[in-house]
Amino acid sequence: MPHTHQDLAAQVAALREQESSLALTRFTHDDAWALGSWIVERGRAESLGITVDIRKGDQQVFHVALAGTTPDNDDWIARKIRTVRRFETSSLIVGRSHAAKGRDFNDTTKLPFTEYVAHGGCVPVLIDGVGMVGTLTVSGLAQQDDHALAVEALQWLKARPAQ
Repeated sequence: MPHTHQDLAAQVAALREQESSLALTRFTHDDAWALGSWIVERGRAESLGITVDIRKGDQQVFHVALAGTTPDNDDWIARKIRTVRRFETSSLIVGRSHAAKGRDFNDTTKLPFTEYVAHGGCVPVLIDGVGMVGTLTVSGLAQQDDHALAVEALQWLKARPAQ
């Protein structure tokens, strides 16, 4: 993991580029189901203790907690979602952006830790030419791994032929 402010700034730039490459052409309820199901199957295959949450706007359209999770995962998901909705970028980018400036997210923003966290795992669902239409959140792994799984799932959905 990068430790210098310069390394973190470079990581933020790469994460922003990655995020913009994940924009979809559409995001339906069926797409949300396919996306969530893909992550759940991956989690089961690898025995991952994860909770997955997908939102379209304000509506929760998919939510599954696999073995090994607790209600704490749901709390982390809610706090990550609030962060992404407020800043319209991934929770990992928000956290790394503050770290690159040598600042603590909650101290700098004055947003309470009990309501907002800048830990990886929540990514915006973006539509080309529209912007953010929802969120995909994974909780239960190390924050970088939560983020990576969410990104991989969106890459899978983007490459999937229209159904």
